[in-house]
Amino acid sequence: MASRGHKAEDLCIGFKHPACIPNTDSWFRAPYGWLGKMSPHPRDYGGMVIVLRKWVRGVTRFDMPEEVGAKIVTLEEAVRKMTSLPAQRLGLKVRGLLREGMWADLVIFDAERVTDKASYPSPVNRKPHLYPEGIPYVFVNGTLVIDRGEHTGSLLGKVLRGPGFKVH
Repeated sequence: MASRGHKAEDLCIGFKHPACIPNTDSWFRAPYGWLGKMSPHPRDYGGMVIVLRKWVRGVTRFDMPEEVGAKIVTLEEAVRKMTSLPAQRLGLKVRGLLREGMWADLVIFDAERVTDKASYPSPVNRKPHLYPEGIPYVFVNGTLVIDRGEHTGSLLGKVLRGPGFKVH
């Protein structure tokens, strides 16, 4: 268990660094259709929500005791790391901040309640295809796409490419 502890400690040290940007290497998922046939990792449904639960509030999920929570950043710092910092690093000049003339990509969440629900596919009682809780509204490009926790059917997202993108 010592190596596991060192990995968790290293993650905490790294995440506290002002230049650290949380990300996930997950794929698109859905609990239905061909996307629902795969066995996803919990981050597929809650990568950024895990940051809010685990490292802002310091909460360990009772059904996933191996994912130990620790309060290591403020809510404001976590939001900066997930929004304006990556937009600035990628050179996306009209994203990541709430300012006039910028695209309105907004996630409205309850900071005390937002939590990931998805879990690893085993043991048997765990459910990998579960959306997070505590996110009643999401706006993409200024248009409501999640309304009271339900998808509106709007598919307004688009691929964002920074100034370094090259067509091969």
